[in-house]
Amino acid sequence: MTIRNFAIEYDALNDRNTFSNGDTLAGRVIVEVSKETKIKTLTVKAKGKADVAWTESQGENNVTYWDKEKYFSQTVLSVLPEDKADGSVTLVVGRHVFSFAFQLPYQGLPSSFKGAHGKIHYRLQAKLTRSLRAASKTDTKFNFLARADYDQSTLMAPQHGSKDKNVIFFASGNISMDIFLPKTGYQQGEGLVVDGEIVNSSTRKIVPKYIIYQKQSFFAGGQRAVHTTQILKEKGEPLVSPTRQNLTKVLVIPPEISTSIHNCRILKVEYRLKVILDVSFTKNPVIKLPLIVLPHRTSSNVLEAGLYPDLAKMNIFN
Repeated sequence: MTIRNFAIEYDALNDRNTFSNGDTLAGRVIVEVSKETKIKTLTVKAKGKADVAWTESQGENNVTYWDKEKYFSQTVLSVLPEDKADGSVTLVVGRHVFSFAFQLPYQGLPSSFKGAHGKIHYRLQAKLTRSLRAASKTDTKFNFLARADYDQSTLMAPQHGSKDKNVIFFASGNISMDIFLPKTGYQQGEGLVVDGEIVNSSTRKIVPKYIIYQKQSFFAGGQRAVHTTQILKEKGEPLVSPTRQNLTKVLVIPPEISTSIHNCRILKVEYRLKVILDVSFTKNPVIKLPLIVLPHRTSSNVLEAGLYPDLAKMNIFN
């Protein structure tokens, strides 16, 4: 085999190996040949797209829904040094390295994500051509983490929910809760402070439970598929009757979860806080409040880029 090794690699910008809006993606193509070889062209492409697909049963038939969305495609037409008039290069036996660099778009790109029925993915692809030979291709993926692109009033909006319920089966009385969040937007790894008042005027013991879950939505052919995943669950102390208690619970957003995605036409990633009052023999009261999960500051460089200077003052990223 004339071409012993054909590979593409890139330089990481941070310890999480992520790229963001406007970053320069630089790397190299490695070509190792066993004998003198004439190369006609060597091109490198960076691209990003989303794909969704799922199958539903409709009577005796199965129907598959699918869609895709392309975000960008950039090509360096030649990373070969100038050699001959026709643009070709003759490589001697051994290992050869050709450098390339792309600047990623500033806007319109959602973060990399892989879900139940679809994914958002970004790739680098190198293509090498020779006369009278099939083209050689190699590729690798890279992780894109979009900078926060939300209005600050949305991120700082407080959340509140209330619920009350009469307990009637083998018991009596009423239970109620008021739940408050100081804001909507939270960084990966940040503590989410849940404040609330719970009143137990029933003859039953109640147990507050706190859940953060992820909701994935996929869209194609006018249909939607939804998949939910529980991210974390914690339990509070039991409350006997009669009790009126102010509670504060801190839930840490896992640093490894995906950020919220609202800028993809065919795929959406959302988060919710769900607070449940667990009561025996009764349908549990539930409050759901929306959350927006933002990239960690050291990953997104939002403040360093100066894109949202007012957010620093408002402690969105602190």
